[in-house]
Amino acid sequence: MNKKTMTFMGIVLSTALLSACSSMNGMDHSNMSGMNQSSTKSQAIPAAVTPVVSKVGNQTIKEFSLVAKSTEQEIKNGVTVPVWTYNGTVPGSQIRVTQGDRVKVHLKNELSVPITIHWHGYPVPNSMDGIPGMTQASIKPGQSFTYDFVATTPGTYWYHSHYNSAAQVDKGLYGTFIVDPKDETNKPNRDYTLVLDEWMTDSNMNGHDMSNMNGQMNMGNHDMSTMPNMDHDQMMKQMYNVYTVNGKAGNLIEPLTVKKGEKVRLRFVNAGYLSHTIHLPNQPFQVVAIDGNPITSTPLIKDQLLRIGPGERYDVEFTADGATNWIIDSHDDTPYAADIHIPVMYEGNNTTPKSDSDKNLPIVDITNYGDVANQTFNEQTKFNKNYMLHLNSKVVNGNQEYMINDKVYPNTDPLTVSKGDKVKVTLINDGKSDHPMHLHGHVFQILSKNGKPVKDPVWKDTIVVRPGERYDIAFQANNTGNWMFHCHDLHHAAMGMMTEVEYQGYHSSIKPDPEDMKASE
Repeated sequence: MNKKTMTFMGIVLSTALLSACSSMNGMDHSNMSGMNQSSTKSQAIPAAVTPVVSKVGNQTIKEFSLVAKSTEQEIKNGVTVPVWTYNGTVPGSQIRVTQGDRVKVHLKNELSVPITIHWHGYPVPNSMDGIPGMTQASIKPGQSFTYDFVATTPGTYWYHSHYNSAAQVDKGLYGTFIVDPKDETNKPNRDYTLVLDEWMTDSNMNGHDMSNMNGQMNMGNHDMSTMPNMDHDQMMKQMYNVYTVNGKAGNLIEPLTVKKGEKVRLRFVNAGYLSHTIHLPNQPFQVVAIDGNPITSTPLIKDQLLRIGPGERYDVEFTADGATNWIIDSHDDTPYAADIHIPVMYEGNNTTPKSDSDKNLPIVDITNYGDVANQTFNEQTKFNKNYMLHLNSKVVNGNQEYMINDKVYPNTDPLTVSKGDKVKVTLINDGKSDHPMHLHGHVFQILSKNGKPVKDPVWKDTIVVRPGERYDIAFQANNTGNWMFHCHDLHHAAMGMMTEVEYQGYHSSIKPDPEDMKASE
């Protein structure tokens, strides 16, 4: 099948970093038509699209309209950045449906570049997965496309562009997709979606010229040669200098309002490229779902941190005890963590809460927490296919490459499966960077960590494999098509850390566009 070229990976990464580092300092925006420079605070739940609802027989159809367009958004006091959006905001409009609904999303592209939508973590048909040149043709400027699928699985998901995604997601082309259970009992009184992200501004570039870094990045007047002994990931952690919740940082973040005795659900979605450690101080809570997959028999957690990796989602519930106002904060090891500052305010209580982000606290181990409803695989399972993926990086001819089994996409070996196969994949991180590995179109069960069977084999679609770690995961080949399997630090994907799951005998009806294939990460 057609694959994208290695040369283009460097171009994609350059584009991604250029977009992320766009400066607003000293720029005249007076002639930028259609820009919205409002400093309105973010909403606790991103604004939802109002659907057009119809019925065919017993099938409810909900149709949503999204428009991809550029604007500006104030992300922090005094910091306004150019953004690409779905419906004019970052995050884009929330799409919310009920399990069993048929979902139609009409997307119009008013940007100057092609786009798509990938439904991250959702088991859509292959033709709706949003991979340009693989599952669909890209949506060119001025064009429209309709995504059409049935919402079979409840949970917390998100959507984002998969065309030059390292650049386009960094610019803000993402939103949330929530599927409520058809017959939900014991619903929460409050339900908040909290999307985590990080941004770069020129104020943090400090005059450095990135044009010579690994021979791949052309960043104008910033020379990264003045940052000795710094690898790509170290550099990125220094350069992402504004952390946001629902597109806002610090005191622009809208407080979460609660009442004593209420059950509150928080849906954390990490749309960025860095992991974030989140704390709910002095508030016992339960993790009720991870990556949209429910967990049962969950013990209360107190004074432990949730580490949420790129692409991951954590659903948390707590009962508001009414003691005092408090702050959900970040314990990331960086001064920028102070931007994640989410007040939880009791109605009628206007006292100012305080952060305790300086505490050294343990991190919740999800492989040793709660139960899952369906443990399909165990130590006795006979797998039809076994694959081992070594994750690493190195500099080749002056270019940084992120590899799977010492190969970079499009030269990585695909995982070939047949429908119905039970597939085991071993992920081994031989490098120095975190790799949040994301499998399209399927969920997988964690079998073991570092050679030891896990106590609670949770289901996920994205797993962060840290340096030196090894995970055994397993999935059922139950969604025919050709699917991406890649690192969701999308810079790593752009530099080669991608492969595919290919179903034997499957042939896509899409006629590949070589330019689309180049931009499919």
